[in-house]
Amino acid sequence: MKRLAAFFVAASLPLAATAAPESYTIDPLHTYPQFEVDHLGYSKMRGRFDGTSGKFTIDRQAKTASLELSVPTKTVTTGDEARGPRPRSRDEHLRTPDFLNAAEFPAMTYKATKVSFKGEDPALIEGQLTLLGVTKPVPLKVENWKCGPDPRTKGQKQMCGANATGSIKLTDFGIKFGVPVFIGDELKLWIELEAYKD
Repeated sequence: MKRLAAFFVAASLPLAATAAPESYTIDPLHTYPQFEVDHLGYSKMRGRFDGTSGKFTIDRQAKTASLELSVPTKTVTTGDEARGPRPRSRDEHLRTPDFLNAAEFPAMTYKATKVSFKGEDPALIEGQLTLLGVTKPVPLKVENWKCGPDPRTKGQKQMCGANATGSIKLTDFGIKFGVPVFIGDELKLWIELEAYKD
């Protein structure tokens, strides 16, 4: 009996070592790409995008992962949506061809090309950001990563959450309006991400 038990344990090891990646779907209600840019040299203006969608996979044993995100550009908000006596609000201006050109480019996308791990958790995501039809490499540093049961479902759903940071140059993507006099060229990025296991 001992030999039989040892056989079954040994037979199960290759299966564990080749476990399939787990797939997750992004929760758009808890995933917010945010940004910060210098304004007139006096302060930092911040904003965010809503409605992000996407998928990621992760295999902790193999230390591999993938990530794809799609961000609707028309959802940009900086807290200035009301027009008042002005011809347009700041958020309306950000959607024009001066900046995001949301009518012609309704989404910006991010696709990971390589994910580096620290232990069993992702630590650095190297990927390609496509904005205004221009694709550039943008690395994202993962500042925390946690997976486990969703306490709101009493453990019936599994979820992962993370925070990541990075930066881009606006002029790299063809955004030149007001740079560098009115706004800075560097745009700092923060991404809060939550996703549910498929």
